[in-house]
Amino acid sequence: MGYSEQQRVVITGVGLCAPNGSSLPAFRENLLRGVSGITRIETRFMGQVLAGVCHYDEIKYQSKKERRRGTRAGSICIYCANEALHSAALDLDRLDRARVGTFVGITEHGTVETENEIDVIRQYDYDTKYWSHHHNPRTVANNPAGEVTVNLGLRGPHYTIGAACAAGNAGLIQGVQMLRLGEVDVALAGGVSEAIHSFGIFASFAAENALATHDDPARACRPFDAARNGIVVSEGGCLFVLERLSDARKRRAPIVAEVVGYAMNSDANDPVLPNPERVAECMTLAIARAEIEPKDMDIVSTHATATETGDIQEATALRQVFGDFDGVYVNNTKSFIGHAMGAAGALELAGNLGSFDDGLVHPTINVTSLDPRCAVRNLVIQEPKRVEKVEYILNNSFGMLGINSAVVVKRCTN
Repeated sequence: MGYSEQQRVVITGVGLCAPNGSSLPAFRENLLRGVSGITRIETRFMGQVLAGVCHYDEIKYQSKKERRRGTRAGSICIYCANEALHSAALDLDRLDRARVGTFVGITEHGTVETENEIDVIRQYDYDTKYWSHHHNPRTVANNPAGEVTVNLGLRGPHYTIGAACAAGNAGLIQGVQMLRLGEVDVALAGGVSEAIHSFGIFASFAAENALATHDDPARACRPFDAARNGIVVSEGGCLFVLERLSDARKRRAPIVAEVVGYAMNSDANDPVLPNPERVAECMTLAIARAEIEPKDMDIVSTHATATETGDIQEATALRQVFGDFDGVYVNNTKSFIGHAMGAAGALELAGNLGSFDDGLVHPTINVTSLDPRCAVRNLVIQEPKRVEKVEYILNNSFGMLGINSAVVVKRCTN
C-alpha cells in the first residue's frame, strides 16, 4: 500500500563535506573522474597514518570564536546544514523554526575532545585545573546536532543517533519517520564523523590488523580487491533536507529523490563479524517496503570497508538478494574517500544521487585483482558505467555490534 502525498518524503537539499569534495557537484565529479581523497596525516602516538581529510571553509557559517568553542564534528555539521538549506532553496525566515528537526547519525562522540584534554593536562603533570570548561558541552552525545540548532536558531527536536557505521542511514531514516509522524515539517538528517582526530580509533584498528597500509594513499582503500588490507579512517559529513512531497510541491522545491523504503535490523551474533543472512534480510525488507522487487533495483551502493570478512559477507548477501539480475549495478564509494564512519551511509547515498540525472554509475576504484569470493554481477570497476535508466538506488550501511541499515530512494517523477 503506497503512502499518501502527505506521507511521501523527498530529499530537496544536500549539504556535504567529503575528503574529495566539499559540495555535492564537486563530490560527484570526483567520483566520476576517479579522484581519491586519501592522504597521510600525523597522529598522536601513531605517527603517520592514512586518512580521509575534509577541506572546507570552517568560518563560512560561524565565527572563529564559535568554531574554537565547538567541536570538529559540530563544525562539519554546521557547514553541511547551511549548505543543504541553500541547496534546497529554503528560507528559514519563512519557516516555523520550532518545526525544523535535526537528526544526526554518529559512530561515537566525545573521544576526540577527551583525548585532547588529557594531552593538555599531561603537559602539566595532570593538573585538572587546566581541563577546559568547554569539555562538557563538547562531549555530550547530542553535540553535533545541537551545534546546528544553536547556529541556525532551530527550536525543533534535535538529537544524535548512535548507530556505529550504519549511523548515516539511521539519521536519514529518523528524519523520514519524524516527518511521517507529523512531529516536524522539515528535517535536517544524515551523519557526521570526526574520527581521524582520535588516535584511539587508529590504534584499535591497528591492534585488530584492520588498518590499511599502502605506499600510495590514493590506492590504500581497496574494497573487494584481493590485496585489500584494511580500513582507511576518514572524517566527513552529509545532511539532507527532507520534506513531505506535498510541502515541497507547494513551494516548487527542487526535488532530488524520494525516500521510498528503508530497514534496520541486528545480526545478534557477534560484536564485529557481519552475518550475511541478516544483511540480506535487511536489504530485502527495505526493497519490499519500497513496493518493488530486487530485479527493479538499478544501483546498489555497498558498505564494503576493505576488510576481508566484511567484504565477503556483504558480497554473499548481495548474491543472495540479487542473484543474476542483469540490470542491477553495484559500486562502492569508500574506495575514494575511505570509511567516514557515522557519515559513511549519508555520503555514499549522496554520491550516487547524480545518477538520476546523468545516467552514470560511478565506479569502485582500486580493484586490480578482484577477490573471487567478492564477485557479484555488474560490479562497476575503475570506470563509470553508462546505463539506460536509473529509477531506484539502494544504499547499504552496516556497523559494529551487528547493526544493519538499508535505504531505497527513487527518482521522483510524480
